[in-house]
Amino acid sequence: MRLLPGRPRTRPAAPARRFGLAASLLATTAVLVPAVPATADAPYAGHCARQDRLRVPGAARQEAACLPDLTTAGLAGTPYTDMADQAGLSAKGTVNPSGVPGVQIDGYFPDTSRLNATHGWAHDAQFVIRLPDRWNGGLVVTGAPGTRRQYSTDALISDRVLAQGYAYAATDKGNTGPDFFTDGERPGDAVAEWNRRVTELTLAAKRAVGQRYGRAPARTYVTGISNAGYLTRWQLENRPELYDGGVDWEGVLWTGKGPNLLTSLPVTVARSLGRATDEDLVAAGFAANSRFLWPYHETAYWGLTQKIFRAEFDPSYDPACPGTTAGRTVAEILDPCASDASYDYAARPASVRRAVERVALTGRIGKPLITLHGDLDTLLPIATDSDVYARMVDGRGRGGLHRYYTVAGGNHTDGLYDTYPDRLRPVLPCYRSAFDALTRWVEAGERPPADRVVPRPAAGADVVNSCELGS
Repeated sequence: MRLLPGRPRTRPAAPARRFGLAASLLATTAVLVPAVPATADAPYAGHCARQDRLRVPGAARQEAACLPDLTTAGLAGTPYTDMADQAGLSAKGTVNPSGVPGVQIDGYFPDTSRLNATHGWAHDAQFVIRLPDRWNGGLVVTGAPGTRRQYSTDALISDRVLAQGYAYAATDKGNTGPDFFTDGERPGDAVAEWNRRVTELTLAAKRAVGQRYGRAPARTYVTGISNAGYLTRWQLENRPELYDGGVDWEGVLWTGKGPNLLTSLPVTVARSLGRATDEDLVAAGFAANSRFLWPYHETAYWGLTQKIFRAEFDPSYDPACPGTTAGRTVAEILDPCASDASYDYAARPASVRRAVERVALTGRIGKPLITLHGDLDTLLPIATDSDVYARMVDGRGRGGLHRYYTVAGGNHTDGLYDTYPDRLRPVLPCYRSAFDALTRWVEAGERPPADRVVPRPAAGADVVNSCELGS
């Protein structure tokens, strides 16, 4: 077994069957993670105490390390995070906490795909679990946004929740990179795996927490941005018993009849090829005042996102593009498929809608959820995404469990704020305020502010690090 630099050797966990693991872990959690008080003979406090007892249930491989700082400030430049995979997600000047000692467990669950090359493992279903020495009794679980990997939201989410005392767990979702759609046998398999992997990690992380601290977490929260925002919604709709609540940061909306990415993005490809106008994009739901962001999204997001998700759910539309890969060079990966300019989701065979319905959202959440979405999101237009999802939640009679905040000037990722500081605002500080509001809602019964637009702060305010949701 190859060890990462500086890591003590730990015994690989026993492999588990790919299917049925979640149900078996759920059935045995209460028995195998007893609430045992700490004693002099079994101390649960102290730096990296009980590290030798940590076994992530179901993991095919795990490697644990006792670290002086679990935040990106301490991990940057080490094998325990990946700064490159976080690029573009946060604004310069973002202040993150540091100095959180504890145990980090890296590993992977059994899987057949090999798209994630992190640690040289060439193995998907990789995860990271962080267990701070000073624990507040809670656990935060997330998945990777976009097609990124398990360390991608370390600065966005992990740093702050660790500093607050939460244990933290993140998954690569079971497939990564622009060729994620090649994983699985049927259309929709790759995205369906994302949901299963978050459930799998949540159950396993709860057990690991119990081993480290002697009791299961009192509160478990699920959260994420973009694709991981979708995962947050799905988990609270389908596995609410595992969580106490969640924060959805501009989650992707998938519905069988639409809207979804395959109904909003084709017009962007058509525009890039001169077959559609700016007015066509506005009619499709893109904010008219987001035009200044369109050139960037045209080169970096629109065509790529359309072709890889169309390949995932509708591979028979144009088997030659992208075929078995989205491309081997950056230029090829970002190059849109000309055929997608004419893609008409409503006219496609019923089998395509059935593939999307396998992973579709319903709005039937079972635990408190806070949703944030920027009104200048130029990848997932708010009008065809979170506005629709909020209506879905209300339509299911679950509005009392939901709060929805529109962040004025917010874009899909915060990295562009540094290019347009006079037109954009980072969503991250509002996300942090929303997470705090969620925990007060769940733990103290303090209801968050009603649905609203969160305005840009007054001139002179620290827009990068502060956000008031209102009262």
